[in-house]
Amino acid sequence: MEPDGDPHVGLRERKRQETRTALSWAAIRLTVERGLANVTAMDIAAEAGVSHRTFNNYFSSIPEAIAARQADRAKQTAALLRARPADEPLWEAIVEAVLAQIHHDQQGSRGRTPDPAWTQGVRLMMEHPSLQGEFLKAHVATEHELAAAVAERTGTDARDLHPRLVAAAAWAAVRVAIDQWVNADPPVPFTHVLRESLDRLAAGLSQP
Repeated sequence: MEPDGDPHVGLRERKRQETRTALSWAAIRLTVERGLANVTAMDIAAEAGVSHRTFNNYFSSIPEAIAARQADRAKQTAALLRARPADEPLWEAIVEAVLAQIHHDQQGSRGRTPDPAWTQGVRLMMEHPSLQGEFLKAHVATEHELAAAVAERTGTDARDLHPRLVAAAAWAAVRVAIDQWVNADPPVPFTHVLRESLDRLAAGLSQP
């Protein structure tokens, strides 16, 4: 076990997270471009610049690697929500935290200006039966992470009804926005769809 305060602990954890993220993004890119049946763990490892063994150290399957981005987004969004100003209204803070996370994901990626081939691939990937279970587990983890952050901001318990409802509703709005985005014709920026989805939801839910 590393001693408290060891600077190498933070560096190692950061490198582990960077590797995990690289593998998950590689899995998503290759699956969108080729289809899940045409992608192997070795392909993903090569795309991410690591060994096949490294892939196996992080994930037990390709679906798990694909869904990992959602679970990681949940933790990052919750952290961003905790960092918002304490006097900021809850729903405004949630909207800004989610948008900040999406903006981080989209820096240098295709998400900012989607093309029909990419969105079609995303649609097919999300609809694949073998991914549904992993996505469901990621959704549950997401709601737990957000509920905990909402509870901290509102002075409630994460097991209470309100923070759980807010978290579930917020992530439902994100999922609806994703569906609208991948099916939009002509293509539209994801952040526009996401903000509209969250803003509409926020208009109907008050502070506890």
